[in-house]
Order: sequence, then C-alpha cells, then structure tokens
Amino acid sequence: MDTVDATMEKLRAQCLSRGASGIQGLARFFRRLDRDGSRSLDADEFRQGLAKLGLVLDQSEAEGVCRRWDRDGSGTLDLEEFLRALRPPMSQAREAVITAAFAKLDRSGDGVVTVDDLRGVYSGRAHPKVRSGEWTEDEVLRRFLDNFDSSEKDGQVTLAEFQDYYSGVSASVNTDEEFVAMMTSAWQL
Repeated sequence: MDTVDATMEKLRAQCLSRGASGIQGLARFFRRLDRDGSRSLDADEFRQGLAKLGLVLDQSEAEGVCRRWDRDGSGTLDLEEFLRALRPPMSQAREAVITAAFAKLDRSGDGVVTVDDLRGVYSGRAHPKVRSGEWTEDEVLRRFLDNFDSSEKDGQVTLAEFQDYYSGVSASVNTDEEFVAMMTSAWQL
C-alpha cells in the first residue's frame, strides 16, 4: 500500500468512526470550504479544513492526496473524485441492491430521481405536516429527496449521490445479508 492509500485508509476510518453520515458530512463541509465554487481545494485548504473537523494530516499527506485526485493538473484536489475514493468499498450484493432501489425511484429511467419520479412511487398525503396543511405533498417529497441529494439541493439525485448516501449506511451494517435485507424491506424491493 502506498502512502496516499494509507492516508485514505486513515481518513476513511476517521470518517466512519463518526457514524453512517461521516463521509456525507465531510462532503457537505468541503463544499462549504469551496468558496469559489471550483469544486476543488488546494493542499493547504484541504489540510486546514480536515483539521477543523479533527481529522489530522501532515502537509506531505495532504499534498499526496491532492496530487492523486488532481485531474486537470491545476494543483488542486477534485472534491467529487476524492469523496468517491473515500467511500468504503462495497460488495457486489450491496451495490446491486442500492442500484435496484435507485431504479425503483427513477420512474422516468433518465438516471436522475426528481419529485416527479417520487410521485409515481410514494405518497406524502399521510405526513403530519401535509395533514395539518403546513406543507404540500410536493414539499414532503422534496424534503425526502433532499436526504439523498448533494449539498447543492438541486432537486435531482443521481445514482452516485444515492450511492454516496448509502455508503455511509453500508459501513455501519456488518453483513451483506443484513444490508440487503434492510434495503429490500425499506424500499419494498
């Protein structure tokens, strides 16, 4: 294992120790650090950002990680590529059930789940805030969708975003059988 891989393992372990939303929380935090909207950070921004979260890397570790995911030679870390690499590897069984759940939601088959797709699968009429008149059914569906959406909350969830969400959940479930059973039950697959 090279130094960058060891650093990634260290970061992955630190994120996962924070529970199922550790990597997702790190993604939200990084997107807030990215003030210029470039979807990238330089090594100093990356290291300082991690330090604010209590995730400590020395300068050489931060530079190594940035070099590995610097896709365009700009000297910066591509956040989406980095976060995907940080996601714990999942078995084929886990990936398959996540993909099946996403396919159930993606009624239009266009690779993106929207409120329109959800309307065909779920109803929010029984939600207490819909019943009280505080929210519309579409608001309930949008808030549900926001759970899986990236921090940008654009109302569209891709398979990658859905996988990112479930990678954290997956890390907290010991066996493939338990994870598959949980997903099958939750999504009525």
